[in-house]
Parts: sequence; structure tokens; C-alpha cells
Amino acid sequence: MKTAHASATRQLQRRLGARVATTAEACWAASFDSSKVSFLPVAVVTPRREAEVGIVLTFANRHRVPVTVRGRGTTLMGSAAPVQGGWVIDMTKLRRVKIDAEAGLATVDAGATTQSIQEAAAKKGWFYPPDPSSKAYCTIGGNIACNAGGMHGGKYGVTRDFVVALRGFLPTGEYVEWGTATKKFSAGFNLRDLWIGSEGMLGVVTGAVLKLIPQPAARWTLLTAFKDEVTALQASQVLFRARVQPAICEFLDCESVVCAERATGKTVFPGQAGRPVILLELAGGVSEVAEQKAPVLAWAEKFALGHREAQTRDEAEELWAVRRKCSGAMFELGDSKLNEDIVIPMRNYVKFARYLAKLKRRSRLAIPTFGHIADGNLHVNIMYYRDNAEETKRAEATVDDLMKTVVALGGAISGEHGIGLAKTPFLRLQHRPAQVKAMLAVKNALDPNGICNPGKMFSVVHLWKFPKQSVSFPWDHK
Repeated sequence: MKTAHASATRQLQRRLGARVATTAEACWAASFDSSKVSFLPVAVVTPRREAEVGIVLTFANRHRVPVTVRGRGTTLMGSAAPVQGGWVIDMTKLRRVKIDAEAGLATVDAGATTQSIQEAAAKKGWFYPPDPSSKAYCTIGGNIACNAGGMHGGKYGVTRDFVVALRGFLPTGEYVEWGTATKKFSAGFNLRDLWIGSEGMLGVVTGAVLKLIPQPAARWTLLTAFKDEVTALQASQVLFRARVQPAICEFLDCESVVCAERATGKTVFPGQAGRPVILLELAGGVSEVAEQKAPVLAWAEKFALGHREAQTRDEAEELWAVRRKCSGAMFELGDSKLNEDIVIPMRNYVKFARYLAKLKRRSRLAIPTFGHIADGNLHVNIMYYRDNAEETKRAEATVDDLMKTVVALGGAISGEHGIGLAKTPFLRLQHRPAQVKAMLAVKNALDPNGICNPGKMFSVVHLWKFPKQSVSFPWDHK
């Protein structure tokens, strides 16, 4: 197979020249994503024009060469790791952003970072809400591939809610456009949404048209501390039942707060060290924020041990720094992390909190948990030391227990990270055989030779069994 791939690579080099790199350095750099498990490709192709993506796929389809697409490799699930070798298409040179200030639309290339899109929109008075924690680095193509979300998801939605149209190439190399740069489109099957969240398995996104919304005229941030996790989550349900819709509503459990406090040397909530917190932000029109502020303060007075308002945007940024730092700070509890972005229905928040307390005792592992409680998307971080075989085994068993419980509670095994390699063992917990069969039918119809991101989602691979790379990414500590 490698010999056949080498021959096809030479042909591709004759067509695209220096765009095709085969050096050990280039291949190693593209061999892993933030999951940090490595699979060496034969070559890395860096297109400078969208048409070159079609050329790569045409050659790959003809010669049966596996293709994996990557942006900046921020995915935690192994989605961008070239598990079957072949070619990696690096999209980072395709990064144009054009804002239509009249229509409130952004036309973007797949390699544009999420933050660059937000900044370009803001200059024109518009707002692009999806905000993964790695937004300064991650690309919109990767966001689309995994249907990324972020802290604004509860009020505004996730990537899928803002994609108006897509353009790209089928695995056969044929160019396609799903939708147009219009706010209405009802002409044929909605294959646009089929591509969103497909993790590069049904084709390659090279660009998109995104919906923008007006910049919020007012923002207000509040930090609240609670007696324990159950009390905090019960209180959040009361808040949402009152029809309060924060732009952001983040929960940090005791372990997450303690990690953040040790990392910063500051108490998150003075006088309440180590207490779970809910950090929320109201955003919208001036009158809308003013109207919701009063019931939120009344709620905090009734349910929280204490609350603290940000008086300025600088104060608000200080409060949000706690949330941003807690993830990287967790590595004092173990050198490895299984970051599971599960989703729990709001009606089962308290059941899940009680289950999680039992799971921590039973597993004898630190499991700091934080996340977006406005939409139920929690990041459960199972910490362990990788060189400790017994502890690693317990971590594996803990993930299995967690996933079974999430599904039993009516939840989802992934809210924004996707499936990739790491969650392939659990896909069939979420989906019935007929559902998996339908997905495979779509995959086989669009990718008959199985070249696009093979070995993912449907193939049961235990990511933690592969040796990890000793690398650190800037977004690990965001």
C-alpha cells in the first residue's frame, strides 16, 4: 500500500510541485492533533487555491490514497489524525474573510480562524457568536466539520445555526455548492447540514457563507458561588424556568475552581474558597439586559452563598479569566486527561451531579467538571497518570461508565467535539443499528472508495492505547 501511495505522491508532486511536502519534519507535524496520538502520512499538501483541493481528491480517489483534512489541529478527539496514513490536506493557507455589511453575511475560506471572522465582523458592527475556547487558533473548516459550539451556545446556538451555505469538493474531486448566499433556500435535499458535523468524511469544505447578528449593545456579568454542585445546578434550573436567557452561563465544580485558584493564586470568590460557581453574562439590547438583570440579582440573593457584579468590562474580563484558565490548570491532578464533552438534558442535571459524585468516589480519580449549563454541554475531565497502568485502566472504565450513564439519562456522548477516534467505541451506545447503517449508506454513496478520513467514527479504536506525543499547544491552557 505504501509503495502505491508513494507512486501516486510522485504524480501529485509533478502536478502541484512544492505544495506537496514529503519531508520527515512536515509529515511528523501533520501526524497528530490535540489528541496527541501520531500516525505518519506519506505527504502533506498545502493548497493555495481551492481548485487544488479538487486535484488532490481526484488523484486520491483514482489511486485509493486515504485523505485527512486538517486546519490547526485543535480537535481533541483525533478527528484530524491520519490514522491510515496517506495524504494530509493542510487548509491553513485558504483564509480569506469578506463581510457583507448590508446583508449581515460573512463569506469565508475554510482556513480562516474563528477569531479572525469575529474581528472582521465586529469592525462592520456585526457579531459571529460561536466561540470555541481555541477560537484564536481553530479554523472555521474544523468548526464546521465538528459542529463546534462554545460558551454562547445556550442563547445563540452552535456552528450549524450560522452556516448559510457551503462550498467544497466531494471525495471524487467534484466541486459542489450546498446553498447560496441568501437567507432562504429550499431547492432540493439539504446536503449542507449533512456535511456539518461529518468530520471530513463526506467531502472537503473549502469555504462557507455564515450568518451574522448585530453586535449586542449591552453586556452584564455576574459571578455566583454555591454550597455544592447539586445546589448550583438546581438553582440554574430555577433561573432558566424564569425564562432568563443568558448569553453565556458557565458552571465550574469544586475541583475546577480549586485548580483555577491554585493556578492564579487568587480565590475565585472571596470568602468562598473552593466553592462551585456559576458565571453568567447577559447580552443584547440595553432595555433587554436591564429587564433581565433584576430577576437574576433576585435569584442570586435567594440561592447563592454570594454574588459579585462586574462594574466594568475589565472587571468582567477578570472574572472570565477564571473560566479560561481552569482547563489547563487541571494537569496538576494528572498528566493525562480524557475530556468528555457530554450533554445532559436540563431535567436530569441533579441526577447527573449526584451520579458524578459517586463516580469520583468509585473511580478514585479526580474528575473536574465545568461547562455550558445553558445548553447542558458539560466537560467532564477524567484525570490520570498515563504511566500508571492501574490508574489508566480505571480511567478507561470510568469513561465507559460515564458514556452509558449519559445515554441512559437521555443525553448525548458529544456536544461539540465530535466523534473522531476517541469516541468511536461509544457511537453505538448513542445510535441504534439502523441509524448506524443509514449513516454508513450515506458515507458509501458519497465516498465509494472510502478515502475521506477513513478509520474514524465507525471503526472501534481506543485512542488511549496509542502512545502520546510530548507536545504542548497554546490552546491547551485556554
